[in-house]
Formats: sequence, structure tokens, C-alpha cells
Amino acid sequence: MKIAVSEDMRQIDRLAAEEYGLPELLLMESAGHRVAQAMEHLLGSVSGKTICVLAGSGNNGGDAFAAARYLSNMGAKIKIFLTCEPAHLKTASSRMKKASDKMGLEVHGLEEDRDWNRLHLALKFADGILDGILGMGFNGELKKKVLRLIEEVNEAGAKVLSIDIPSGVEADSGKVSTVAVMADMTLTLGLPKVGHLLSPGAEMTGQLIVDDIGIPKNLLQSEKIQQSLLDEKLAQTLLPLRGKAVHKGDCGRILVVAGSLGMTGAAALAATSALRAGAGLVTLAVPASVQPILAGQLLEVMVQPVEESSPGMFSGEVALNRLLELAQSHDAVLIGPGMGRAMETQELIRMFTARVNKPLIMDADAIFAFNSTPDDLSKLPQVPVLTPHLGEMAGLLGVSVPELRESLLPIVREAANEYQCILVVKSECTLVAYPDGMAFFTSVGNPGMATAGSGDVLAGTIAGLMKQTESGLAPLAGVYLHGRAGDIAYGEKGEALLASDIRENLAQALKELRQKQMAGR
Repeated sequence: MKIAVSEDMRQIDRLAAEEYGLPELLLMESAGHRVAQAMEHLLGSVSGKTICVLAGSGNNGGDAFAAARYLSNMGAKIKIFLTCEPAHLKTASSRMKKASDKMGLEVHGLEEDRDWNRLHLALKFADGILDGILGMGFNGELKKKVLRLIEEVNEAGAKVLSIDIPSGVEADSGKVSTVAVMADMTLTLGLPKVGHLLSPGAEMTGQLIVDDIGIPKNLLQSEKIQQSLLDEKLAQTLLPLRGKAVHKGDCGRILVVAGSLGMTGAAALAATSALRAGAGLVTLAVPASVQPILAGQLLEVMVQPVEESSPGMFSGEVALNRLLELAQSHDAVLIGPGMGRAMETQELIRMFTARVNKPLIMDADAIFAFNSTPDDLSKLPQVPVLTPHLGEMAGLLGVSVPELRESLLPIVREAANEYQCILVVKSECTLVAYPDGMAFFTSVGNPGMATAGSGDVLAGTIAGLMKQTESGLAPLAGVYLHGRAGDIAYGEKGEALLASDIRENLAQALKELRQKQMAGR
């Protein structure tokens, strides 16, 4: 499924009218019908129940007026409040208001104190609230009237259904400048929006329902829309089924360069996760002095010692040459987990990545090594996969985390293009961005995955898939399997889950995906 930004939806609406003869009024009528059905779903039944309808001046207000008519026909008691003067309604919304007027549905303004008292009383006794105040085009600061109205809604305690996106949430970023409606359910029209998936908008959305409202399918699936949802349906297309004659070499020989004194856990998690993701053979290269620690606990991983020039860390020309030698006999390389940030190690990372010509995944300390010279990423002999969390991404770009969150999608998309890399940016909704502008938002994952080592498991999972599918698709497959494994673990452990729980459930997540692939053949 595609994900829209506001400009995508404007183009879809324009083409629906110009090429298919579907005018704005017709789509608004369809939206009103679907919204009324969603309200009935939210409340169980609307017959005999009081529903407070809040309408703004834009198309969301028109959708709200249309829904009010349907809800009235379904037996609901309707109270409509308009946030603007009737003369300020857009043309289609004005026609919807006139239709509701003809039905005798009373519309109240919000100008005088008595209007606000009437609203307060209506909200207090309402069974449901329909939020049609602001729509997809909102950004910036709220007007005082709207701010007060949203605060009234959030304090009312009734079930809230938002049309398209909760009022106060910016559709392209999920940003909330002051306050936003806290919806129990959001019926989004045409396609989900970026703001439904990124916080704080994700927290305001509630249950998200997507309805095409009759928009032609090929408009909603246009290649010009460069955002997609990474869901189970897409994930099933990413991993080819294994043949009976497959052997371990076919499944991938993966080199993991990781670990240092005091940070052996990251190396262990990354290497074993690559195996759990189905890699045929995993070699873990570690500083020589920590090799005995890991070799004794990792029975299925080949743990190779790398000569040290400084105790417990990667450094020096001998170590560099050994790593390059190891890389030659492997299909892909993961570098970074737990390597540390000593100057000698960082220099080795930069020299190694500049000379290794294998599919490359860079995590944690390997990303940090390029903070002062991010442009060097575009000079690497391969298109690397970088797996930063928001803090690491902000550090790479030289901005703060709040600045990054402000425009996450466009910033990450531009960075992927400029640095010629695939960026897997870990957050509440992991974002995968490609140099050509394509971006994917994951549909899986949960708050319990905010635990130490979760990122090491993700990096290892992606590495483990590098030979099992096209290397460019491995980040998508890895993000999905990692998130699904986390969801399985969350069902068992809740917020007390460990990174190793995610790793151990990779097998179940992969098994589920394979079973659904087979069922769909």
C-alpha cells in the first residue's frame, strides 16, 4: 500500500476530477457515507445516540456535513458546530451544509460565550464526537478558536472519530505544534498519510482505517507516489523460496566485524541474528584479546581473532589487512556493533569501508566514524546500508534530534540521495530510504523493542538476508522480520522483552512468512 504526502493527495484529487470525471462533491459524498459507517463501528450503533459534529471551513468540514446527514438517517441525534462563518466555507463544503440545512439539522457557530457554553454541554453528553475541524492541508500554529475547540474535545471523554487525520496533526510529518485531537479512530481517505505513522501524530490517530472512497485504484498505486507501507503483503514478495538442493553457501557467507573489550554483547547479538535470519555461515571477526570470551559461547559462529595494536580494540594496518582478507571470502559484511569510538578504530573503519567491495551494512560505531566526513559515504565502492537510530542519524547530519524529527522523511530522503546509501532509520516507525527517493515505513514493531541490543539484532538480520534475496531488498525484509519477531516477543514478554527475545523469535517470524508465501502460491 502506498503512503501519501499532502501533495500526492492533491494530485490524486485533481486527476480524479480531470481524467475520470469524479468531482470533488461526489468524493465528498462518498467520504461522508464511509465516515458514518465508521462512527457506527466505533460506537456499536448510532441509533438514538447523540453525536457532536465539528466542521471546519475546508473539505474535512464538507465530509463532516455529509456524514451528519447519513448519521441522522441512521437514527442519531446530531449537533453540528461550525468553526467559521458559513460564507467562508469552500464551495463543495457549502453545498453539503445547504443539504444538511434542508434536512433541518441545526448548525451552531462558535462566536459568543453562549456558543461555547452550548458546545461544552453538547460534548459533555455526547456519545461520539466527529472531528472534521482541520484536514490534510494544516501546518503551523493553531488559531485560538481551534486550539480551544480541540482542548474541549480532548477533555470531553467521549469516543472520537477523526476524518482523514486528527485535527492539529501535520499530515507530512506527524508534528503537533501545540495540541491535537486524541482520536479513538481515524478514517483516512484514499491513502494513509505519513503523519499517521510518525510520532506524535501516531499517538493521536488511534485505530487507523483506510478507505479509497471510490478513487480509481491506479491513481492510488501510481509510481509517482514514492512512499509505501512495508507490510506483510510486501514482505512476502521479498524472499524467494528455497529449493531442495540448497546448501549453506547458497544462503550466504556473512562476515561480521564487531566487538571490543567490554562490548562483546553487541557482536554476539549481531552475529547470531544473521544466522537466525537464515544465513548459511557467519564469521565474527573480533579483537584477539576478546576472541576467547566469544568463542566459548557462540557454537555456530566462527569467531576469528584479529591482531591488535591496542588492547581490546580494532586498530592498525595488520588488523585492516586481515579484515580485508576475510572479506574476500564472504558475500556481505556487517561492520560496527560494539567496536567503540577510539580514534584508531574509527580510522580503521574508514579505511576498511573505502577498500572493501562487498555488500556492506554499517551500524552504530561504523556510522559514527563518518560524522565529520559524511560526504565520504558517497565515495565508497558500494551502496552501503546504514542502520542509525535517530540520535546517530542526527549526529551524521550535524543536526539535533528535534530538528531531524521536524522533517524526518524529506531529510532522510535527501541524505540517502546525497550520500548514495540506503538508510534504515530506527524509530517508533522505522523508515527505509533509497538513493532514488523511494521510502518505506514499517507496519510492525512495538514499544518493548526500545531495549539495548535491539539495533544489533536488526543489523545482523539485514546482513543475514543479503545473499538470500537481492541485496537492495534485504533492508526491507530485515526490517519486517525484525519488527514481526519483536511483536511476537512483545506478546509473550511485554515491555520486559530483551534483544535476545527478538533474535530468538526471528525463526518464528520467518516461518510465518514462508507459510504465507506457500499458501499464496
